[in-house]
Amino acid sequence: MNLIRFRIDLPNGESIGPGKVELLGLVERHGSISAAARAMKMSYRQAWLKLESLNRALDAPVLETAIGGSHGGGARLTAAGRELVARFRALQAALESVAQRRLAPWARRAAKKRPGTKATARPPRRPVSRRHGAAARRSKRRP
Repeated sequence: MNLIRFRIDLPNGESIGPGKVELLGLVERHGSISAAARAMKMSYRQAWLKLESLNRALDAPVLETAIGGSHGGGARLTAAGRELVARFRALQAALESVAQRRLAPWARRAAKKRPGTKATARPPRRPVSRRHGAAARRSKRRP
């Protein structure tokens, strides 16, 4: 379980977060933007826009695409893209390690207080009246 979820906000207003980095990793694995988008259950357009924003935001492109045809299309990460993924994941692992050490006591306490456990179970809800509006208000006034 990840305790920390972070993103890097760039000076130009763009950001790099776990979603974009995961998408880059899936493009590298599948060799295709559409396959990576399917793996993340998002549209091709959403994936393309996220990747294009990274290409525009950074000094060097992170993704190269090839148009389909007899040799087939596809996409692959550039050296800058692979470096971005590696550095982001290393930073994520370092932050997670620190969080595990420093926040573990609170995480254990929070796990004990989760709703639905016997110690903190909520009482059952009362059934909702089928009457609505004026009829419900009139019935409440009667003795």
